[in-house]
Amino acid sequence: MTTSLATISATSLHDLLTDGEEYALLDVREARVTAEQGSILLAVSVPLSTLELRVAGLVPRRSTRVVVYDGGDGLAERGAARLAELGYTDVVVLEGGLAAWAEAGFKVQSGGDHVIGQAFGEWIEEVYSTPHISVEEYRAKLAAGEDVVLLDSRPLPEFENHSLPGGTSVPGAELVYRAGEVVTSPDSLVVVNCAGRTRSILGAQVLINAGLPNRVVSLEGGTQSWVLEGHELDHGESSAAPPPAEQALENAKAAAGRIADRFGVRTVDGDTLRRFRQEQRERSLYLLDVRTPEEFEQGHLAGSVSAPSWDVAPWVFRYIGTHHARIVLVDNDLVRATVAASWIVQFGWGEVFVLRDALAGEVLETGPVQREVLGAPVAGVERVSAAELRDRSDAQVVDLQPSQDFRAGHLPGAVFALRSRLVGSVEEIPGDGPVVLTSPDGVLAELAAAELAPATGRPVRVLDGGTAAWRAHGLPLETGFDAPLHPADDVVASGWRETDPERRKAGFRAYLSWELGLVAELNQDDTVPFATFH
Repeated sequence: MTTSLATISATSLHDLLTDGEEYALLDVREARVTAEQGSILLAVSVPLSTLELRVAGLVPRRSTRVVVYDGGDGLAERGAARLAELGYTDVVVLEGGLAAWAEAGFKVQSGGDHVIGQAFGEWIEEVYSTPHISVEEYRAKLAAGEDVVLLDSRPLPEFENHSLPGGTSVPGAELVYRAGEVVTSPDSLVVVNCAGRTRSILGAQVLINAGLPNRVVSLEGGTQSWVLEGHELDHGESSAAPPPAEQALENAKAAAGRIADRFGVRTVDGDTLRRFRQEQRERSLYLLDVRTPEEFEQGHLAGSVSAPSWDVAPWVFRYIGTHHARIVLVDNDLVRATVAASWIVQFGWGEVFVLRDALAGEVLETGPVQREVLGAPVAGVERVSAAELRDRSDAQVVDLQPSQDFRAGHLPGAVFALRSRLVGSVEEIPGDGPVVLTSPDGVLAELAAAELAPATGRPVRVLDGGTAAWRAHGLPLETGFDAPLHPADDVVASGWRETDPERRKAGFRAYLSWELGLVAELNQDDTVPFATFH
């Protein structure tokens, strides 16, 4: 029996986006498709392929108004139906998809799966006139022996992959928290860089907002401009700012106080948080711990999620899929939570608070928090162990892990596939023997097996424990991306993924040019939620 799905017109959706009530707007296309076809600014990308893995965290309240859209290819209807099966009670499909939105005269953004993140950085620079210097100017100052401190606003793993000589990793709100341990003279020029523009701009501006006495600038174009101008990057370097000592911490707390006053950051106590928890059936609540993942695992509040400050701002949509929800940020001393809250306040994504005395007197949980996967486990799915699969030569392995991970290592003979397209490509799966599905931990493979089995006469099984189990047995892996079942549409094209130097540079030029044009694109969009504070 087929149940008809409710729809919403583009005009009604536009009204919904601006009515101030909670809603979630989900784009269920693959990331590259979204970037190339365009998107609605306030949408959150949740590809149908991984819907069950992510939606519980992004949209925790099942009665939230949810609008699903696509490019007119039927994914939205499939996504909405699946959400209804998973218990969401107020789900509609954008009638006519993205094309209808455009035809109604509303702005379509393009170039990324979440354009709003990079656009926020460009908007900040435009509104606050965040100062910057070019790579050439920066190098000239170094050559002249000037007192320059280079702060890299990316997290340490990204910094270790590639960095500028002499830099120190101090990401996100850690800039305000730890800068005093790296910037020891008020006469130093502080230069903030990242891989491109966004985090350089936000990093420089947050230090200015904090009242750092130094002159602070962003490095225009970051490491991409560095490469484009013919300079070599460092690889494998590991330089991170230490936690603040006593005086530096007092300075950071004072800076956070100034930021709170300027941007109207509100605080709540434990009793208010308990009330928020009791009201979660009526108002969505996100409890995000913005400290480092290591600190989170050492002890965190029950029900909180690790959302490091450098990730939650400006990439708030990675954690919060519902607009106008309650957002409570947690840290140990109000510094990083206040800084992150100031960005979310300006971003206009929700009603944000900082929890006072967040960890004091609380019974804390330790270790990582396991994600909630909806629809799993699936009954009736046949499994095969790594040892059993190793001894079979007639099985075709289909791997559903992210394409970049597939390139780095997959089972011998496996083919890459996108789960959302798997049933439609069943006849293209090589061989005529059993099909064994795998994914990083086997969960996505299990969900896909339930869909694939009715569509083929071939036996369909799941690698028990996924590719992680294969690795744990010490079994061999292959690299590369030969003969995929589907193209790598799960990732947005990036110059960083190019191995040819000239193609990489061309990608950098295109990306930086796109970022520089984002403010003009925002000026054509009447759904921009950003708030200005002077």
